[in-house]
Amino acid sequence: MKNILVLGLGKVGSLVGTLLSSKFNVKGLDQSKPHYNYKLPFNVIQGDVSNLKNMKSILKDFDAVVSALPFFLNKNIAKLAHDLNLHYFDLTEDVETTKYIKKLSKTAKKIMAPQCGLAPGLIGIIGNDLAMQFDELRDIELRVGALPRYPNGLLAYSFTWSPHGVINEYINDAEVIQNGIKKTVPSLDGFEYINIEGQEFEAFTTSGGLGTMCDTYEGKLDTLNYKTIRYPGHGKLMRFLMYELILKNDKSLLEKILSNAKPPVDDDVVYVYAVVEGWKKKKISRSEFFKAFYPIEIQGKKWRAISWTTAAALVGVIEMVANGKLPKKGFIKQEEIPYNEFLKTSSGKLFLN
Repeated sequence: MKNILVLGLGKVGSLVGTLLSSKFNVKGLDQSKPHYNYKLPFNVIQGDVSNLKNMKSILKDFDAVVSALPFFLNKNIAKLAHDLNLHYFDLTEDVETTKYIKKLSKTAKKIMAPQCGLAPGLIGIIGNDLAMQFDELRDIELRVGALPRYPNGLLAYSFTWSPHGVINEYINDAEVIQNGIKKTVPSLDGFEYINIEGQEFEAFTTSGGLGTMCDTYEGKLDTLNYKTIRYPGHGKLMRFLMYELILKNDKSLLEKILSNAKPPVDDDVVYVYAVVEGWKKKKISRSEFFKAFYPIEIQGKKWRAISWTTAAALVGVIEMVANGKLPKKGFIKQEEIPYNEFLKTSSGKLFLN
């Protein structure tokens, strides 16, 4: 794997290309050239990813394609990568997109690795690492929050990543394991209280955060779930917007309202919290992981916490494939990625700071 094409040059995609460019020959592609006040360390070409004939011609020059596009654009790119025998990586949280890519992977000659971001992605790697310490499992509970450090207003939120992706997670049903059985439950439900170092939060069910973990752990434990961390009151207001005002039926309007009301902020924080319960040597035990991640500087530029944690999680997986630490073909489940090996990659090391 030498030549890599990165699709979608928003904040995350630009950083993905930046991190990759230290080890690979990278090109970026977007519908319009980036208008940032800094120079990217890789070349950029303009292109429309919906023009599949043109994309097929472009992709022939690469060994791998990395999609930082919105989830609804990924199926066609994954199919092109499959047909052209390219490694494929993306950040999708969308369950149906992942199922489609998993089906493609059955005949793939290279890697098909969706869900390589923060959640799904890193949280599954961490959760599985904790679970491997147990002889018998009872519960795995995974929580992630990408939040403004200094919230204001009743919604107490800022859209530091795709509003479309957030809405998708809030509307679609979530996969869980309850009483040992895999099932789906409504998102924006299952509210709970969390206290992190004296700060109060709420958490509720959202779609996609577990990736493929329900398939992996079905029949092996009683409870497995993923919830999103927010400041108190956020979930109730989102339910009001979506279900009482019925804006769930007009996602474009809802996205416009939220993007205008809560633009991104530079000072954000990402909370990653995992809890596993079970038995070690026949004794009931509980293991926890918690860490807060803040903006950091990479190659002379400050990056938001949500941007660098998402980008670094993805690039760490790509490095592991290139280094032979992961299989060279087929579907990669995030929970099958060794956490210790992930932390040895140049991008994985960022999570040790």
